[in-house]
Amino acid sequence: MDIVLEFFDTFAFDAMWATLLPAKQPAYAPNATSSVREIPTTWQFVPASDYLSFTPRKYACMSQWPRDDWRRQLVTLFLIIWCVAHALHPTRLGTLLTPSARLFGVVLYFVFATLSYVFVFDKAAFNHPKYLKNQIRLEIRQANIAFPVIAVLTAPIFLLEVRGYSKLYDTTAEGPGLWYNFLQFPLFICFTDYCIYWIHRYLHHPLIYKRLHKPHHKWIMPTPYASHAFHPLDGFAQGFPYHMFPFIFPLQKFTYVFLFIFINFWTIMIHDGEYIADNPIINGAACHTMHHLYFNFNYGQFTTLWDRLGGSYRKPNDELFRKELKMCQTEWNKQVKEIEKIANEVEGENDRTNLADEPKKVR
Repeated sequence: MDIVLEFFDTFAFDAMWATLLPAKQPAYAPNATSSVREIPTTWQFVPASDYLSFTPRKYACMSQWPRDDWRRQLVTLFLIIWCVAHALHPTRLGTLLTPSARLFGVVLYFVFATLSYVFVFDKAAFNHPKYLKNQIRLEIRQANIAFPVIAVLTAPIFLLEVRGYSKLYDTTAEGPGLWYNFLQFPLFICFTDYCIYWIHRYLHHPLIYKRLHKPHHKWIMPTPYASHAFHPLDGFAQGFPYHMFPFIFPLQKFTYVFLFIFINFWTIMIHDGEYIADNPIINGAACHTMHHLYFNFNYGQFTTLWDRLGGSYRKPNDELFRKELKMCQTEWNKQVKEIEKIANEVEGENDRTNLADEPKKVR
């Protein structure tokens, strides 16, 4: 995360901090680059990575809080996680950020989800009896309610990473060896898949479900925008294993950034309703659709392994992989009958407003 922080400091937040907390008595720093003339702190630029760095600009040392001030780092990390991810509904604080700062979150949620919605998502789902009135707007609203709380909880973890308390490493020489550069990928997938399975399963416990996880299950026929539409504590809990991994196992810095983006992309992909992965191992969109339809099955994130071992695996209906059948009325009626029976057992009273239940306008 220090690489991401360095990037955003260089192109956005240095200028913001120089404006919000300008230095009182600038003084020349002999180690500064030619583009940095006046520096009011003893901070010295040390690149976060030997592979890639961003040369500081003139604003880099023009704030009372230098880049390595933990207070500034904590607030900046919070802004990266939230304000840039909150770009769908910019606040007054968001107007202080440059477009480049807001880009990160747009790409991870809004752009990826929109691309999936435009090019992948089957719009026939709008006619499903369990598709909600104004569902996309509600999904985006729920996601944007969750972002700031998740940011508050996540920023301290990122701060610990930035300040060197994790096992993140840069060059191969700093890590366990060349072999680990390959092993870290399956190790990350296996570790997080195992942890999320149990976290997700316990979120379905009757004492927890209605308080935390039910907002995400509001979407029985989810769209890509439902991918991040969680209760804030639910979203943080399911993301926690990703953040804990580099404190337990070594992880290369750029691999961490890549996996962070991949996780967001994967989360959107399993909500896109396009059932490509007819695979007994991969927990793709079809498996996750079964989870949204029938609640107590397929808790895994990446694979079906732990669902199989835990007795919670449910094979996707064969009809889901046949274009002419997955959106037919007969299949929907069969789904609705079982959904309503399970939903009554799990949730009790139904508080959803389905689009199909809306009275038709008489012309």
